[in-house]
Amino acid sequence: MTHVNDTGEPTPRPGGLRVRVERVALVCAMSLTTINIWTGGPLFALWVGSRVQSSGPPSMAAVGVVAVVLGAVSFGLVRLIAFFDATYERLTGRGARVSRHVPWLRSMRGERPHYEKQRARDLSPLEVILIVSVVAAVGVFEIWFFFFSGSSIDQRSGRD
Repeated sequence: MTHVNDTGEPTPRPGGLRVRVERVALVCAMSLTTINIWTGGPLFALWVGSRVQSSGPPSMAAVGVVAVVLGAVSFGLVRLIAFFDATYERLTGRGARVSRHVPWLRSMRGERPHYEKQRARDLSPLEVILIVSVVAAVGVFEIWFFFFSGSSIDQRSGRD
């Protein structure tokens, strides 16, 4: 079985049970890492900030620690996702898609008509996971905001 990469060249697609199990494990790892960007990273940063904070109102040191830890953890998780994606691409035999030009960066003068002739590319598992993650996070936020959050104006829930 062959797979055509972005340049149109056929590349062999590895098969077998072991490869399928590894692909599923990588997709699960990408999913868990993506969920931790939204939940685990911020919670860990808040926990570290709470260790710095003494009693009383929040100090700037604690806020700074939370910001730095959240940035570092998020950067690490994004790098981990990139590693999982590269491993998945190598495992499936798909080539790197770095040279792909997105539509808004293409020339408007029409001197490069070969873009219209390119074969449509399927979304990678990482792209699907990230899209689902963002849609789910926005959906959960909207449900919380409109149905469960309290009013900051008059300290009522607004749902009575």
